[in-house]
Amino acid sequence: MAAETARTASEEARVATDAARHDVVDAVRATADALNASLEQMQVVEDMRRTLREIRDVNKLDSN
Repeated sequence: MAAETARTASEEARVATDAARHDVVDAVRATADALNASLEQMQVVEDMRRTLREIRDVNKLDSN
């Protein structure tokens, strides 16, 4: 009886550990997706800054 109880507890612990592992994987995936979105936004902002610098440089040349 004690061995069966221990086996059942062990199986429940394994299932709980597996569920926790899946939750961690999902959290890591969500974090990676959020970081990827942030990176894309930063790249867009940097492209806009670069374009603005180029426009300013052209205007400086034209004003002389």
